[in-house]
Amino acid sequence: MGTSLVDKREDLQLLVVGNNPTELSKVLDRIGELRTQKIVARIAFDLKSSLQCLTKFNPSFILIDDNIGRVELRQTMNRFLRFRKTKHAPITILKNSNYQETVSEGALNYILKSNLTGELLYKTLVNSLTNLKTQRFIQLAYKKRKGQLLRMIKD
Repeated sequence: MGTSLVDKREDLQLLVVGNNPTELSKVLDRIGELRTQKIVARIAFDLKSSLQCLTKFNPSFILIDDNIGRVELRQTMNRFLRFRKTKHAPITILKNSNYQETVSEGALNYILKSNLTGELLYKTLVNSLTNLKTQRFIQLAYKKRKGQLLRMIKD
């Protein structure tokens, strides 16, 4: 039997960032559908309110609605990737469409609003954690073996 990357006994801490209260309430409704896993969600409407929220909240996952706008999305992602409390939290982008281009640097997963269910959201969050752990493993392995590779090239 495999081990889960997320302990089902622990609450997942989710920061949801978006500028449309109606859509954000739909996300919260989908989260409420989950019966096997409790997700504690906090909502922020922009980068400034996100940073205020982070004074008292440590998210294990971040979900950002791409409706906040391209510039705001890029600034928010860049800040989260560098900020002490969020740099280890995988970021998932909530998208309107597969056809629309979205800032991708730093995002570990995407989910379409039209397909959003509580179970799919949970699976997407867990997958983003898997992706993050894989990236970290590859980075560590590369750093460890970089010297070996350079020595082989010199020889």
